[in-house]
Amino acid sequence: QVQLVESGGGLVQAGGSLRLSCAASGRIVSINIMGWYRQAPGKQRELVATLSRGGSTNYADSVKGRFTISRDNAKNTVYLQMNSLKPEDTAVYYCNAHLRDTWWSSESEYWGQGTQVTVSS
Repeated sequence: QVQLVESGGGLVQAGGSLRLSCAASGRIVSINIMGWYRQAPGKQRELVATLSRGGSTNYADSVKGRFTISRDNAKNTVYLQMNSLKPEDTAVYYCNAHLRDTWWSSESEYWGQGTQVTVSS
């Protein structure tokens, strides 16, 4: 089994910074894409940023220039550095990974449990 464990969420004032971490553990053959999504109350879950094993990144327009996604392939860990935080960034942030857990299986998608990020004015 594979599990994604998130950490780093919490309360922060507008303009502040926060760093989220997500570590994948369990039987993992390879991880292709890791990323972050978020969901605010009453809104749909949206993509924040993704990072492929080869280094390709994809950011939501709303976070470009403020958030940075990085990845430690040796540790199967993805990070999200969030700077210049705004109240509109308040949401539950979910870690996501597309990986293969066996050599013979196709790629599967896994989700973390989510971590709350609250930005106050």
